[in-house]
Amino acid sequence: MSLSPEQHQDQLDIELLRSLVAIPSLSHQERDAVQYLRGVMASRGFELIESTSGSAIGRIGSGDMHIVLLGHIDTVPGHIPVEIVDGVLWGRGAVDAKGPLATFVAAASRAASDLNCTVTVVGATGEEVIGSPGANEIATWPAPAYCIIGEPSGWDALCLGYRGSYSLIYTLKRSSRHTAGPGESVAQEAVTFWNALQDEIASWNADAKGNFWSIGPSLRSFNTTSNGLEDVAELSIGLRLPPDLDVAKLTQRLYKLAGDANLHIDGLQEGYRTTKQSKLVPPFLRSIRQEGGKPGFTLKLGTSDMNVVGPAWGCPIVAYGPGDSSLDHTPDERIELAEYLQAVRVLTQVLRSFGGSVVSPLVGDL
Repeated sequence: MSLSPEQHQDQLDIELLRSLVAIPSLSHQERDAVQYLRGVMASRGFELIESTSGSAIGRIGSGDMHIVLLGHIDTVPGHIPVEIVDGVLWGRGAVDAKGPLATFVAAASRAASDLNCTVTVVGATGEEVIGSPGANEIATWPAPAYCIIGEPSGWDALCLGYRGSYSLIYTLKRSSRHTAGPGESVAQEAVTFWNALQDEIASWNADAKGNFWSIGPSLRSFNTTSNGLEDVAELSIGLRLPPDLDVAKLTQRLYKLAGDANLHIDGLQEGYRTTKQSKLVPPFLRSIRQEGGKPGFTLKLGTSDMNVVGPAWGCPIVAYGPGDSSLDHTPDERIELAEYLQAVRVLTQVLRSFGGSVVSPLVGDL
């Protein structure tokens, strides 16, 4: 039986996702996946844009209105055999975030002939590591009219915000001492600091209205070393920060708690949140309902490239993409292909709606 044009396009878009997931692309090792995606973009009519960060960037459509679809192409470590079983694609990056990125390329190319705007799709490098080089590169561009971040929200939901991240290295050095001698070891002193930090954060979180608005601490590693003359304890600490937190005040408190230990800040990205009143929301609500869904909204406890470009551009922004975000970074990462295709159809209709009417949100849609 021959396939209808729509079924044929669905198969092409599924193969785009499968092939992209099948190419390993750890942070700082994205080149092969970027080259593949650039090839797909070129074959679908995108104008390829050069990138100093090594990202895959393509532009399609025309018009003064500019929309940026910002996804990321890198993944965290962990090999998961790529296979399709019962309509489900397994593989590292299937959810976070090659599913949303493939959705962007598929939807923009499907909508191309009807676009009254210029759409730039970005497969950014380095989102999963400190620095986000891909997002920081494009944050220097003139602000677009709209930006959609490619992260798993579920095909029928929008994400309106992410907590920020704060990365710290605590290093304490002491002259070596005999374990039978008086005083605490460097390890004990480091534990005392960690406990004091947790108490401090509990105080900050006392009035927080839910997890999104609280500081989330994590002890990523704890190491002690000695050369016989000097003992060293080092803690790697991560903090998740809610939007509008007084980071300077928090930093001051952390330095005070650290005492004579060295506290090095090796990464800071503040939290960011938009609202349901964003002009991007109404077209998504309409498209999700047309697909038979009941639209929802989420706030994420992690961080995304929204935290980078949101403050820089100040334009209407949301995050959207298929997939269950609870599977991010897990051994069970997988995506339902039916959901992926639903997201492609939703975003295709959203892009087709741009050009005038969408910029005046309807009260009943909010």
